[in-house]
Amino acid sequence: MATAKFKSVSPYTQQPSPPPQDYIYKKYLEDLALNKGVRHPKVRLALFGVGRAGTIHLSNIISSPRVKLLYVVDDIESNWANLKDYWHLDDVVLLNSKQADRVYNDPNVDAVVVASPTFTHEGIVRRALEAKKAVFCEKPIAEDNANSIKCYETARKIGKPLFCAFNRRFDPSYSAVRDRVRNGEVGHVHVIKTVSRDSPLPSIDYLKISGGIFHDCMVHDFDIITWVLGEYPVKVSAQAHAHIPEIKAIGDHDTVVVTLYFPSGTLGMIDISRNSSYGYDQRLEVFGAKGMIRADNEQPIHCVTTQYDQDGINSSPIWYSFASRFMNGYRRELDHFVDVVLGKAESSVQPKETLAVIKIATACQESARTGKIVNITWAPNELP
Repeated sequence: MATAKFKSVSPYTQQPSPPPQDYIYKKYLEDLALNKGVRHPKVRLALFGVGRAGTIHLSNIISSPRVKLLYVVDDIESNWANLKDYWHLDDVVLLNSKQADRVYNDPNVDAVVVASPTFTHEGIVRRALEAKKAVFCEKPIAEDNANSIKCYETARKIGKPLFCAFNRRFDPSYSAVRDRVRNGEVGHVHVIKTVSRDSPLPSIDYLKISGGIFHDCMVHDFDIITWVLGEYPVKVSAQAHAHIPEIKAIGDHDTVVVTLYFPSGTLGMIDISRNSSYGYDQRLEVFGAKGMIRADNEQPIHCVTTQYDQDGINSSPIWYSFASRFMNGYRRELDHFVDVVLGKAESSVQPKETLAVIKIATACQESARTGKIVNITWAPNELP
């Protein structure tokens, strides 16, 4: 009878609320409630490119009840029949890039998703904006800051959103770290670190047109660090090397370490590699006067371990690649873009943030080339 005094009322009289961390259950409740305010009307889309990133977007577009895919633009025509068959694109028109005017001239198209090769982004973005379409573009918007600015100016004049896809902001773990840091849980940040090691090793054909490790890969780390802190670095230093002969032959690097100095005294570190043999290693750590918060690697089957013998416990592997590790980030990113197109939300990725990331990447690239610390100056209108 010692615990009888702890009896409580029936759980039916006081239902607990789900924890905010269970974002999947929140989505389930929206679906269960058939909330039309959340899911309608549909945004009609055209997708440019069905490669590494485009396939992820295609999958999310098809599975979303909030969007309707009208066109796919891709130049590998030999793959069209398989695309139509595999994805059941019976009512979707497939075009090559020379036929893309049909997309721009179709008033039924509300927005385009640009996931084609980097060098094609700027042209598609400009044409789509001039045709009064909202644009979701994989980074970068253009191959340099000057042309990226022109694209954003076009978007402003036309009055349509131009959204640059930094999907890691929408990853639940990274966004949770940011929220907790901004709530003061670690106090003033002394050190912020990211680890970003790619898996599997990207193909040489992709790397040749990627824009290089600083602008293709490390921009995500620059974005996450500056997004968490709310400030930009004034000094950067980068050391880079190519251990893989094929990557060295194309003038790129496969391993880079960057340090960043921020005006508040915060120090940043980025450890990045193109080739992680044990999986897609993605970590974020923030250390401050009051403690430390970190987002570790996710394990797909994290609740299963197997003990073999005296070697101890063998834990489950981490996610293998970006498509699986940031699956939820990609889905939430598309959902956010739909809200932006429908006027239900302001874009959470602002133009000056995208331009700042390009500026930081360029400075780090210069530091790696010269072996010197590079200072970065910011005009007042560039600051967050």
